[in-house]
This record gives sequence, structure tokens and C-alpha cells, in this order.
Amino acid sequence: MISVILHGCSGHMGAVVTDMIAKEEGMEIVAGIDAVDLGNRPYPVYTDIRSCSVPADVIIDFSTAKAVDALVAYGVERNIPIVLCTTGLSDEQLAKVEEASGVVGILRSANMSLGVNLLLKLLKEAAGVLVPSGYDAEIIEMHHHRKLDAPSGTAIALADSVKEGAGGGMHYIYDRSQKREKRDPKEIGISSVRGGTIVGVHDVLFAGEDEVIEFTHTAYSRAIFAKGAVAAARFMAGRAPGYYSMADVIG
Repeated sequence: MISVILHGCSGHMGAVVTDMIAKEEGMEIVAGIDAVDLGNRPYPVYTDIRSCSVPADVIIDFSTAKAVDALVAYGVERNIPIVLCTTGLSDEQLAKVEEASGVVGILRSANMSLGVNLLLKLLKEAAGVLVPSGYDAEIIEMHHHRKLDAPSGTAIALADSVKEGAGGGMHYIYDRSQKREKRDPKEIGISSVRGGTIVGVHDVLFAGEDEVIEFTHTAYSRAIFAKGAVAAARFMAGRAPGYYSMADVIG
């Protein structure tokens, strides 16, 4: 039986992961950690991460960026592998995560969806052909009005794949309102939309002369992210120290 600590258990994704693992064979949530205890989870919830001493095989994290530093320190101290799903981390935080992965296994992904991770691979190939041929790359991401970070971590990951596939040398533009000038062919434009209950839509456009090639991923529910996190938790349980990604899970 794989025992899981769910970090961020009281949030929307915490609810989805809780329900999904309840139906999983060979896996159970033994404790939750969150700043707020809703009193409706079927496991003990700790509002202070330092108070949780429940033994576990892996931690699944769907929290906020400000909670990640304490989580990483906790995982290192207790030698529990972490599936880190929170986005919006600073460069300093990412550096700390990478350093910690030398002590404990950490899997970090901007998006836990199988489809998105396949898209990351496809974009590298497409960008390698299209960008050198003069196609402009643009990314539009849409999420619900509760999402705190913009652009999304997934949008940045998609841009990174385009940049890598194009051979580097590109830079990201998040706002064109303050300048009036011709588009730089080395730009990757990234635009964010926030509204309603949109789970997640990511469009990647390659715009060339007289044609546009478009890659779109649409998430219709949070279940796809929970499913990926559960698969990642199975992969990470008992895993040696290292910095892992969903690419390792899907092979």
C-alpha cells in the first residue's frame, strides 16, 4: 500500500485528488496539510506542516507557491519523495527545488496531463521546422478567475519547448501595450485570459505567410491533472533522489 500525504488538501485540486485516490487500489491518503482544515476530509489534516509526523511514501502537492519552501524542507528532513504540482515558483524557489532533489526525489511538472506532456514533445519538432522558416510563435492561455499566477506554468513550459526546438535565441514577450514597434521574429508572445470556470485552454500558434498552424489543448475537468499526479505518485514512491518530470513517468 502506497501511503500519501496530500499537501494543499483543502483546495479544489485537493478535493479531486482525495476522491480519486479513494477509488485507487493499493494507495491511500494518510494525512493532509493545508492552512485551512475544512473538517470534511477522511484523514487527519494538519494546518502546520511541522506538526505532521505521519509516516508516508510520497507527498502530492497542489498548494501555492508561498507554501512550497516549507514543503521542500519537510520532504528533505523526512526523506519523503515529492510530486510537486504547484506552479508560479520563482527562479530562487526553482533553484532550491533542484538543490533539494540531490537529497530526496522530486518530480516537478508545470502540468500533470498526459496530453500536455505529449504536446511538449510535438512542439519541439514543429518549432525546429517552422521557426527557422520564418513562422512567428504565439501562445494564448485561458484559466478560471481564481488562478493566481499569469502566465500559467504550462504556458511557460510550452514556450520553453518552442524555444528549445527552435535552437534557442528566443525571448518571451508578455505585454505589447507599452511599445509600438514591429514584431521581433525572435519573440514568443504569451497572452493570459482569466475568467469564469475555465479549467485550462492552451493554444500555440505558428503564423507564417498565408497559413497558420495551431496546436490546442483543452482541459474539461481537473480530473486529468489528478490522474497524472496519482500516476506520478506511484512512480515516485521509493524513488531515489533526483529531479524527475512527467516525461519519466510516461516514458
